[in-house]
Amino acid sequence: MPSLTLAAGVGGDPNLQLMLKVFPAIVVILLTAGICGRLALMVMQPRVLGEMVAGVLLGPTLFGALFPEAQKALFPTQVRPILYVLSTIGLTLYMFLVGAGLDHGARIPGEERRAGVLAASGVIPSLTLGVGAGLFLWGTLSKPDVSRLEFAFFVGGALSLTAFPMLARILYERGLQNTAPGRLSLLAAAVDDALAWCLLALLTAVHLGSGLTGALRTIVLTAGFAVVMLVVVRRALRPLGREFARTGEFGPTAMYVVVLVPLAAGWLTDWIGVYAVFGGFLAGLAMPRDPAFREALHTRMMGVVSTLLLPVFFTFSGLNTHLDGITGGTMLMALFVIMAAGFCGKYFGCALSMRTMGFSWRESYAVGALMNARGLMILIFINIGLFHGMITQELFAMLVLVAIITTASALPLYKAALPERLEPGREAGRREPGGEAASDVSVAGPVQ
Repeated sequence: MPSLTLAAGVGGDPNLQLMLKVFPAIVVILLTAGICGRLALMVMQPRVLGEMVAGVLLGPTLFGALFPEAQKALFPTQVRPILYVLSTIGLTLYMFLVGAGLDHGARIPGEERRAGVLAASGVIPSLTLGVGAGLFLWGTLSKPDVSRLEFAFFVGGALSLTAFPMLARILYERGLQNTAPGRLSLLAAAVDDALAWCLLALLTAVHLGSGLTGALRTIVLTAGFAVVMLVVVRRALRPLGREFARTGEFGPTAMYVVVLVPLAAGWLTDWIGVYAVFGGFLAGLAMPRDPAFREALHTRMMGVVSTLLLPVFFTFSGLNTHLDGITGGTMLMALFVIMAAGFCGKYFGCALSMRTMGFSWRESYAVGALMNARGLMILIFINIGLFHGMITQELFAMLVLVAIITTASALPLYKAALPERLEPGREAGRREPGGEAASDVSVAGPVQ
């Protein structure tokens, strides 16, 4: 049996050589993400914002510009495919947890209708303004093989997203999940994101399809797969929920099923041509809906996914983010147009909708601020676009900035509109001193 000494590995074992390159990269990624995440918490921002910034800092904009040789040594060509695989697994499992954490059950008469109005006010204005911005910037930021409409709807779809998990986390931490604005925001954000994913699936199918026939094949297969997951697989997983209800814990067999279902679903949707995260999300929706099951699932899996795998995704995104390309009047003008379209469409659209439904201006602008955050969702969206060649590096970098700026502004704008002393119904979910939240259940989902 050959010796696996360090000398032998460095000298002749390619697998060990690759491992010795991957491990330092992951160590640096986790250290940087941990530090930046802690700094974000110190300035009253969500940890994920610091992790997003950490990914950009490790990319060519800062680390690559100051220490180009060190960055090439830390993230050589052989390491990047490994980071891509790890980030794809992380995203698939993350979207699985997002899907598993959704709870759309309405408790108040007319709530679904009002949530639909809020969702429409979050999608239609931002999608319209985004499409308009895309049509205007098509010749400036588009790739030659991407049509004007495809490019415009990609920009509109990206800007119509809401960071559902981050919004949920803020509401639960502040005890607002059961207030009327809180529940409407959660329901509307889930609908907004679902519509955006459907649009991305359609755009990806059109872009990758060999003509109309290929695109229709991808769309039909995706729709059929969704039906199978939400009807057949969902029923097949009911015994898993009953077993958990009986024992109160996940056994080894249950954990195998819980991990295999999203990964297999991701593999199948990747084969279909609409990226693995769609499969992960559908697998989450197919999971048993019992709140205790969903909370236990989140507790068991989210620590590894958010601590190990998501920072790898942020760094992989950061390695593709070239902010130095956003220079000159034309590019700065394009960034301003995209930022203005995204901010005005979502923030003011949702605020005005809430006001017309009878909420105060303070509550309306607070909800608009939360709905305006894009968080991790837009990064997943644009990484799929970049991977499939639907957008340029310049547009990718601009939308990364949109993600960071809208996420960073969400909580300050919310607090400015609705200080804690004016928040309605906080006592319903308020944390008592030394105690747990009355309703801190798993719909809070992954922290975004």
